[in-house]
Amino acid sequence: MTPEKIIMGSDGLLQVPNFPIIPFIEGDGIGPDVWSASKKVIDAAVAHVYGDERQIEWLEMLAGEKAFNQTGQWLPAETLDIAREYLVSIKGPLTTPVGGGIRSLNVALRQELDLYVCLRPVKWYKGVPSPVTQPENVNMVIFRENTEDIYAGIEFAAGSPEAEKLLNFLTDELNVKNIRFPETSAFGVKPVSKEGSERLIRAAIKYALENNHSSVTIVHKGNIMKYTEGAFKIWGYELAEREFGDQVYTWGQWEKARKTQGEDVANARLKKMEAQGRLIVKDVIADNFLQQILLSPKDYSVVATLNLNGDYISDAAAASVGGIGISPGANINYLTGHAVFEATHGTAPRFANTNTMNPSSLLLSGVMMLEYMGWKEAADCIEKALATTIMRKRVTIDFYNLMHDATLLKTDEFALEIIKNLE
Repeated sequence: MTPEKIIMGSDGLLQVPNFPIIPFIEGDGIGPDVWSASKKVIDAAVAHVYGDERQIEWLEMLAGEKAFNQTGQWLPAETLDIAREYLVSIKGPLTTPVGGGIRSLNVALRQELDLYVCLRPVKWYKGVPSPVTQPENVNMVIFRENTEDIYAGIEFAAGSPEAEKLLNFLTDELNVKNIRFPETSAFGVKPVSKEGSERLIRAAIKYALENNHSSVTIVHKGNIMKYTEGAFKIWGYELAEREFGDQVYTWGQWEKARKTQGEDVANARLKKMEAQGRLIVKDVIADNFLQQILLSPKDYSVVATLNLNGDYISDAAAASVGGIGISPGANINYLTGHAVFEATHGTAPRFANTNTMNPSSLLLSGVMMLEYMGWKEAADCIEKALATTIMRKRVTIDFYNLMHDATLLKTDEFALEIIKNLE
């Protein structure tokens, strides 16, 4: 059959043909090694599960060093056009250019395509070395806002004319008094909008309901940043109560009940809502949350948070299940259908072309991509085969160094071992 594009239907659902065209960026540094291995496994799993009925037609698009060497541009306009046109794509790690221009290729892709959700599932696979005693208790999905907060990129260097203008405006027009060293201060502006907050939290709640999760936790630093992060929490509670009604119960509602009916009545109602299977929407201060994911990770299922908090949280949570080398990621706009699935680690240029690195982050991002496409059978097949391979201790150097009696495999050998274990 002729390969076709994935499109967004009029009903707001993806329409995925049996032979979809999916663009890819192989990435810089170790990117080509981990992409080659991941592609082999994805293709093998699709063939194993669906036979000749389904197949992915891969379409390369350029970004990073390869793009710069061939076109003189780090992120060619053609690449953005392809990503827009074909909706779903996947990429390896990219180098951030040194000097002026694009601050980060990853950020540029997210901003240009308005990929407002950075989706980071974190779970443990049996046998993966972990620094915590009970990594099996960690199983959460992090929704990190992807377009505002520090990703808006509004900064002014100390001593610059822009910093001086902003300082004068703050002190003269807004009567700001608490800038400790004004003449040598750099400035950053942190935009947090109601629209941006609501669409992120809405996506997290919908995901939790559709996948039978028990809670959504809004993580914020609203005790200090009351009008940005504090508003993020308030807008989240308001949206949950307004749009999801009897499907959810919020700590905001619990707080109202506590104030009007007493704490015992409020707690009894909360327990009743949990027993009825209501999705509980709660909140936690960001610094406390970083402690709680180590002390009590079972209490957290789906997490919704702003950009900077999400950066810290997703990597810290990943560390507890074996590190970002086995943690996948995606950047999604659930309204337009655009999605870029990606490795969450860096390019590790020192190990480029060594065929030694673990491809699991990119491979599991491919699993997320298959799930997003509705090809869940192939996704499950890969995930089970990966888990089996790790459990049998046939692994790449990162896990080999932390395991007893393991067998060391090259990147491509690890991929072949996973393919052998497809069921």
